[in-house]
Amino acid sequence: MKIIIEKNIPFIKGMLDSVAEISYLAPEDITPEAMRDADALITRTRTRCDAKLLDGSKCRFIVTATIGTDHIDLDYCRNHGITVINAPGCNAPAVAQYVFSVIAGLRGLGTDFTLGVVGAGHVGSIIIDWARKMGITTLVCDPPRADAEGKEGFSDIEEIARRCDVITFHTPMTRDGKYPTFHLLDRDLVDKMERRPLIINSARGPVTDTQALLYGLESGKIGNVAIDCWENEPNISPELLRLAEIATPHIAGYSREGKIRATRMALDAVISHFGLPEVEMAEKVPAGAADNVTLSSVAASYNPLADTEALKSSPELFEHLRNNYNYRPETR
Repeated sequence: MKIIIEKNIPFIKGMLDSVAEISYLAPEDITPEAMRDADALITRTRTRCDAKLLDGSKCRFIVTATIGTDHIDLDYCRNHGITVINAPGCNAPAVAQYVFSVIAGLRGLGTDFTLGVVGAGHVGSIIIDWARKMGITTLVCDPPRADAEGKEGFSDIEEIARRCDVITFHTPMTRDGKYPTFHLLDRDLVDKMERRPLIINSARGPVTDTQALLYGLESGKIGNVAIDCWENEPNISPELLRLAEIATPHIAGYSREGKIRATRMALDAVISHFGLPEVEMAEKVPAGAADNVTLSSVAASYNPLADTEALKSSPELFEHLRNNYNYRPETR
């Protein structure tokens, strides 16, 4: 059995070498030719898994060591008998750490403001929990959950725009269906903003329209932006990079613990699917997020300004900074 593994996935080297033929490849080397005789692929977001890559391949199992799956053509995989597994929640505590470190860095340690959380999944739920325990007034926008659970306790996106001092996005990126999130923040939503909010995007780049963000900053409708996920990565907007107070190379979820969780989940998926022997990782981490954190404890655990300085000084190194990131410890 042959497995292609993206070589930038941490903590995975050597884990499956005794039970399968393994090729560790850079994203740009995961080509149709490389995939032709592969039975499985373990990847991250930089590999587009679609007909172009997979037509003619014997691959029937893909694991992405990430929460998101928008780099995978799920319909194609479903129609061609390819099982796709992701790593839900693996880096959620790290993204929550990022969000509150941004808030602490740009607003200080006071909690007298209104936070809008758009998307209440793995990441959003931790942010909501931490915020409410800190005494921060928190509004939640999640239309799929509101439809399933009832409207009580949920706000629509327009109320978030009107009432919130900080708005943070934690949705998947979808273009179709009942709940599309492509350009969820657009110019029309910006025009509804009344409190010059800080906007944080650590979800997916296209969830926030770059031109709408620029319009909001230039018009004064938006007070600040913190961008970790960008449209057209790694070819990011120079103007948005210049104006963003916090600008990082898609590393919000890059904690050491989050990467260990993701790799463990990927290994377990492959082992279970193919009936392989169990493998033991030396690295072990707590399953969930910390409890009873404060803005000061989060600020002490991570400061995004160093990562911002690195990207602003060398935006052409976006991928290098991301792939060579020194994984930080999570807030505990």
